[in-house]
Amino acid sequence: MEGLLEIIKTTIDALVGPKFIFFGSHLALFLLLWKIRWLTRPKVAMVGVVLFVAFYALGLSDPNFSKVLMKPDNVPITIMMVTVGFFTWLGLRKAAVNDMLREKGLPGIEHREGKQKVWVWPDLVYSELIAMVVLMVLMIVWSVALAAPLEQPAHPTRSPNPAKAPWYFLGLQEMLVYFDPWLAGVVLPGLIIVGLCALPYIDPNRKGSGYYTFKERPFAVGTFLYGFLVLWVPLIVLGTFLRGPNWNFFGFFEEWDVHKLEPLVNVNLSEYFWAQFLNVPLPSNILVRESLGILACVGYLVLLPPLMAKTIFKKLYGQMGFVRYNVMAFLFLMLASLPIKMLLRWSMNLKYIVAIPEYFFNI
Repeated sequence: MEGLLEIIKTTIDALVGPKFIFFGSHLALFLLLWKIRWLTRPKVAMVGVVLFVAFYALGLSDPNFSKVLMKPDNVPITIMMVTVGFFTWLGLRKAAVNDMLREKGLPGIEHREGKQKVWVWPDLVYSELIAMVVLMVLMIVWSVALAAPLEQPAHPTRSPNPAKAPWYFLGLQEMLVYFDPWLAGVVLPGLIIVGLCALPYIDPNRKGSGYYTFKERPFAVGTFLYGFLVLWVPLIVLGTFLRGPNWNFFGFFEEWDVHKLEPLVNVNLSEYFWAQFLNVPLPSNILVRESLGILACVGYLVLLPPLMAKTIFKKLYGQMGFVRYNVMAFLFLMLASLPIKMLLRWSMNLKYIVAIPEYFFNI
């Protein structure tokens, strides 16, 4: 039995990595939205719960992974994964049921529950009081069972390895692997958050207001789930459980060895073009040197929106109009820049598309 468990752990460590998580999360979301009515069925969802519990139990039985799982800092991540998974399933299940009912000409779940009104006091306040008491008890038990993750006072000669940000910033720290700090820490997170908040107002479709549905608002629902479940939550999980000393990647059941070194052979686009493709020295003029990268960025942000308006987003352009569509297209392209840059790094070791370190400007 122990030999079989070791084979399973070794196989998981060999398969699971940043690329696997990236492509796996994309595939999982695609299948979930494609077969939403079948995959959100309670029996099918229970299979996912059983697999998660089995994997978690396997992790607790492993001396390496259990240290990461039971670290007081990481316990909230497990709770986050459970709650995000449950409420995502609950919302999509209600949307699938509503869509099936409406196809049959029947009222949705919200209308079946009736429009009976209740008083704020005592109905709502009483329920909130009970929830507050239960949550307070849970927090007290949590604080007693798990020691506060306080370490020694900061010292300039003793930096922790790995030096990790709080869990809610781990996604940003993971983005620093692929982007310059000004992009990964300020621009992209701000645009992603603003874009996800603005999505319901940008989408011209007024259906689905006040009730769950996916069929009537696939673009808004799909884009929001993509930005949150694919481009945000997996980065937090990756930074929490799989990034070890020196910010190297480690498997779930792999020991965090501080001596592990991974060669970083990252090349800028200008070096690919001038040094490797044309076999000439890099031009001394910054604009000439980075001309290919600048043209690529301008084409991505300027030429793609009208091209998409005439092809894949032709219907949306007609519904949104010029201004609303261009705002949506800009936010959509900025959202897509993260997976594109990750793919470029993994496939061709591309570091920066535009590299101007003289002025601390890198894309």
